Amino acid sequence: MVRTTEYEDPSRLFLVGYLKKQEKANGAPIWGRIAEDLSRSRKNRSEVNLETINKFTKNNDIVVVAGKILGDGALDHSVTVASYKVSKSALEKINAAKGKIISIEKLVELNPKGKNIKILR
Repeated sequence: MVRTTEYEDPSRLFLVGYLKKQEKANGAPIWGRIAEDLSRSRKNRSEVNLETINKFTKNNDIVVVAGKILGDGALDHSVTVASYKVSKSALEKINAAKGKIISIEKLVELNPKGKNIKILR
């Protein structure tokens, strides 16, 4: 079977462009870093388990994952998580821990300067 590299997810490409614009408009290099991470090929993008989020965060932290959040592990405190994709089991566990899942675009609207945000890879 021939492998193709022509497929690009239009929503991901839009998000990368949006983040680059927000980096320049707000003087916030965090959005450029997230855009760079999202520009990678699928096999090189981040996949973060809830166990990792639980380990590196405290209650009410804000976390960005430039990839997918997976449901392995447990979450024992409330966090706000923004990511490109979330697995169904991770979504259920975050909601059970009274955490919030938001889109990366929504996080940029809420915090344009990118202050007090942790990037997990």
